[in-house]
Amino acid sequence: MENPLSESAAKTSSKTGTQKKSKPFPVRTLGPLSDLERHLPNEWWRDIFNSIYLKTDGDVVENDLNTARDIDLVIKATGIQPGQEILDVCCGQGRHSLELAARGYSKVSGIDRSRYLIRLARKRARKRALKVSFSEGDARKFRITESSKDCVIIMGNSFGYFEREEDDLQVLESVKRALISEGQLVLDIVDGVWMAKNFEPRSWEWIDQTHFVNRERTLSSDKRRIISREVITNAEIGVLADQFYAERLYSFEEITDLLKGLGFTDIQSHGNVISESTRNQDLGMMANRLFITARGPVKKKLAPAPPKKTLEVTVLLGDPRMPDTVKKGGKFNEEDFETINILKRDLETLKDYKFQFLDDHNTMQRQLMAKPPALVFNLCDEGLNNRAEMELHVPAFLEAMDIPYTGAGPGSLWLCYNKANVRAIAASLEVDVPMETFFDPTDQAANLPSYFPALIKPNTGDSSIGITQNAVVHNAEELIGYLDHLREILPGVPLLIQEYLEGAEYSVGLVGNADKFEVLPVLEVDYSHLPAELPKILSYESKWLPESPYWSSIRYKEASLEEERQRKLIHFSSRLFERLDCRDYARFDFRADRDGTIKLLEVNPNPGWCWDGKLNLMAGFAGLSYSDLLGMILNAARERLGLS
Repeated sequence: MENPLSESAAKTSSKTGTQKKSKPFPVRTLGPLSDLERHLPNEWWRDIFNSIYLKTDGDVVENDLNTARDIDLVIKATGIQPGQEILDVCCGQGRHSLELAARGYSKVSGIDRSRYLIRLARKRARKRALKVSFSEGDARKFRITESSKDCVIIMGNSFGYFEREEDDLQVLESVKRALISEGQLVLDIVDGVWMAKNFEPRSWEWIDQTHFVNRERTLSSDKRRIISREVITNAEIGVLADQFYAERLYSFEEITDLLKGLGFTDIQSHGNVISESTRNQDLGMMANRLFITARGPVKKKLAPAPPKKTLEVTVLLGDPRMPDTVKKGGKFNEEDFETINILKRDLETLKDYKFQFLDDHNTMQRQLMAKPPALVFNLCDEGLNNRAEMELHVPAFLEAMDIPYTGAGPGSLWLCYNKANVRAIAASLEVDVPMETFFDPTDQAANLPSYFPALIKPNTGDSSIGITQNAVVHNAEELIGYLDHLREILPGVPLLIQEYLEGAEYSVGLVGNADKFEVLPVLEVDYSHLPAELPKILSYESKWLPESPYWSSIRYKEASLEEERQRKLIHFSSRLFERLDCRDYARFDFRADRDGTIKLLEVNPNPGWCWDGKLNLMAGFAGLSYSDLLGMILNAARERLGLS
């Protein structure tokens, strides 16, 4: 199978000149098993494609000779020309797409389910200055304009992963929709007849000076799939992974029947493909493969598409006429108006949209009811009447009026506004969370924690209200003093007393919905320039007081995380996105304790949208502009809502 490769996740900071790597942690192996099939996850392919596979199969799928030979075969068998539209389905780290682009094929795109692989493919394309469009998507239902591709290739044994044969048919149906009339399909898949007779039940090999892999394979109970197990071990640390995968075994005759049933013609086998290995050891499922071409059905000529209409969008914002207790001086400042002007300027570059802006909260509801817009871009994170506790009232009204809008609904905003709720849900998902005590100011019998240092913050609220440099306390006297202070400025608001996490702080940004997230590069907060006497926190001063050293000293950079820990952060964020019913975009903040365990700080549905906020900084790490990010959020909402 096509396996992911990794490039080192550790990067050198341009500001500090230091290099940080997280230590990998060993996992518990399952030991001897009599039935591999029973332990195979139904959707094993969701998480398995990560850097560990670089270590196991890199000798084959990072072999430039193999890639060049594969593309030689594709060009010879199909006769495709450099100006034609080519789609690489299950493109992995993009090796075939990039090889085509390097040979002058200028209209190549790739799609793959693995976020890790797509990001790696984009990185390699940028490094080599090659123009290839890579996107994340499911091979069964990828979104490509119908009848737009001259050729679709599925290379590197990337067909047949799914539990049901019906899912394989869905892949071919999607390919058929994407192909022009009599467009060409290339399939590079395991020779099922040969593999069923020749697979190695057990093998092991050293994959570098430190790591080795033990493999077990068996036929499934119906004899239609090979079930494989790999135990990857670091000789110094222990077992890094004990994982399972499977592939359906097709003969040429069976594939021919599938393709004919879908209307494909001119189905040809071009012989078997045998890959090279730089280690000259176990080739596994890449050992002997069928190389097949076919032509899609004849299609009627499509009528010209109607001219694309611009979508009229109303942008909802906070009201600069009203007080805002969160902001400096309790009102909109020069920085706020500059932020709004930059937003308007960048939105105007999105040619598929026509924007109008609505920030008068006294007339907002009447205006929306008088002329309901096609879509609302809900950037009113100040809340109705600039009251943070009324942020959920804006989408609640939009839903009552049946007006489609971007971002989270009222239920999600309510859940995430209460930090104790989020912590409980995260813990139920086995996401690491800080030690915490809930303190109700009206409860005179409350037990105060004994762990120090501790961070005190409001249980509800936004924009770091109540979190100042004095919020980190080191003893009972400081704790009581700051509790009294918060009870005075935030009367009746429950408080949280958390263990103070002193390690690195990260943010994960997701844009999209369901299985189609764009994961922005992970951000790390750089506290290295903050005066030593100040606690390392993103305090109220860092967001609202330009004269504070927090404002001028705190910086942000792309995180340097060991790949497995980064994958874990993204996995946690994706699960929380789904459980908390986030929509279109969200940000997840984490921080490590002194032992290196990364724990959830909070979840931000409808996170700060401003040009200098965390979300846009993460987009910048990915080479995206501010307008790109705004367009991605709008497109995610349109796709979710089915707005053409």
